[in-house]
Amino acid sequence: MKLERYFIESNEADARLEIVAAKPQYPGLNPTIIFNHGSTGRGHNKALYSRTVSPAVVADYFTERGWMALFPQRRGRGKSGGNYGEGLASDGSGYSCNVEIAVAGFERAVEDVDAVVRHLRERSDVDQHQLVIGGVSRGGILSIAYAGMRPNTFRGAINFNGGWLGRGCPNHEVVNPSLFQRGAPAGIPTLWLHGIHDQYYRIEHCRGNFGRFLSAGGRGKFVASPMGHALMFKPALWTITWTA
Repeated sequence: MKLERYFIESNEADARLEIVAAKPQYPGLNPTIIFNHGSTGRGHNKALYSRTVSPAVVADYFTERGWMALFPQRRGRGKSGGNYGEGLASDGSGYSCNVEIAVAGFERAVEDVDAVVRHLRERSDVDQHQLVIGGVSRGGILSIAYAGMRPNTFRGAINFNGGWLGRGCPNHEVVNPSLFQRGAPAGIPTLWLHGIHDQYYRIEHCRGNFGRFLSAGGRGKFVASPMGHALMFKPALWTITWTA
């Protein structure tokens, strides 16, 4: 596996996005996954904003199978430019439970994924007919929703423990299902991997989100594993699902 770190332009002047690309040791065109990071917990610890997120367990899984994995850092995260503005409360207390603020933060994240997709279209080493999008937590719901908002872009989408607002916000029952429904028009296979002991999203809530997604016309498979929010770091619990 070869790692590349570089920057691309975003929709905002002077706010370039950091990309970590894990490339397989194969010549030619690479099927490629965009893998989106999550939040920073409650959002009040600014020291976490500057951490670049590129989980080795995901990079290894895909590169070993001949895929390239791209880990974009959205504005204000990792070494990306700009301010982190994905639904934070104005008083500095962390993520806002207000529906309008939360959804505006989601829309800002969509703009950054748009920038990454534009970048992919320009790469000569990417198989444009084999693109997948995935992510964890906020990145999981972002991936499912984005695929439906930009149909005919991806062949599949993967969601690890996805949701935009956690159960500490009563409005998570409004925001999360409505955002997941945006993914239904994609008409592509999706895989939802959720831990039954997740501290942010009750498994019943996650099943409900999946049900709303299916009712809206989405396609997918839901898997509940005996794990919490760190399910992504326990490949023994999900690699068997992918290969079954």
